[in-house]
Amino acid sequence: MLQIDHLCKNYGKFQAVKDLSLHVPRGDLFGFVGPNGAGKTTTIRMVCGLMRPTAGGIAIGGMDAMTHRKEIKKQIGYVPDFFGVYDNLKVKEYMDFYGSMYRMNSKEIEKISDDLLELVGLSDKKEVFVDTLSRGMKQRLCVARALLHNPGLLVLDEPNSGLDPRARVEMKELLLNLKSMGKTIVISSHILSELSEMCNSIGIMDHGHLVAAGRIEDVMESVFGSGQLIITLEEGRERALRIASEYAGVKVHSAGEREIRLSHTMSKREIAKMIGVMIANDVVVTGFHKQEGDLETLFMRVTEGDAGIEGDAGIEGGAGNANAVGQRGGRNDAVESNH
Repeated sequence: MLQIDHLCKNYGKFQAVKDLSLHVPRGDLFGFVGPNGAGKTTTIRMVCGLMRPTAGGIAIGGMDAMTHRKEIKKQIGYVPDFFGVYDNLKVKEYMDFYGSMYRMNSKEIEKISDDLLELVGLSDKKEVFVDTLSRGMKQRLCVARALLHNPGLLVLDEPNSGLDPRARVEMKELLLNLKSMGKTIVISSHILSELSEMCNSIGIMDHGHLVAAGRIEDVMESVFGSGQLIITLEEGRERALRIASEYAGVKVHSAGEREIRLSHTMSKREIAKMIGVMIANDVVVTGFHKQEGDLETLFMRVTEGDAGIEGDAGIEGGAGNANAVGQRGGRNDAVESNH
């Protein structure tokens, strides 16, 4: 649905976006993450036609965004991080106003608006003034407005910013509902835990580069290996490390006094054999368990932990058949995987 090829954006000598290539297939819910200044919002604005790229190409639904700007805008619904509301406009009037901008007739606006307001849970707010709504309700109203012209691609830049926990849950349920209806969604979010619950693909930006992108499970495997293992012990740490290093496909990520974290490509039988060898060599193993990767750990790993994590495992700021994992040095060294 969304194809980005070698996208660049320069501000004088400063490169905000550097040679970014990405593919988001139709029907994906793609999570875009990155620290402040990573180039994420700049990329989103270029995708939505609000900013011209310095170089590179963008295609939406197979149509070139540079040469078909008017047609492309019909394919995009955009929910910005900050949006204005109009004083003295009721919810119904707000939807009527935007419907008229899309040159829809009054009967069409009324029918579609009713359906969309029901979808976002605002059917009972038609006669309420927009500026009296809670922030969460305004966000959902903005989503309804963005869907008025039935776009193929919905782009949301930090839709959960400033929302209370209940409003975040409501927004998550709305986006999952839209995904189930076949909408292609690109969302940036501060809240990594929410992205992991919603998205089936992600992209991580850092210093203008796309450092990792793809199906979440593919990116996790590329970064952490096929599995992560935590071994707890009372003594024998150095012997345990030596034994672990003798097994192919094992990579030690951290080694505390009483805990070793490693990634591996071993079978369950091979793991049991390695633990047995450790015990036979006087390593006092008190336990071991598999740990699944999470987006917070993934983010810190691929950005080498040089960005602040905000609040509840959040940051500011995900593509099947896109790039798997780029190297930090040549950040767009991406491996394309089949969707």
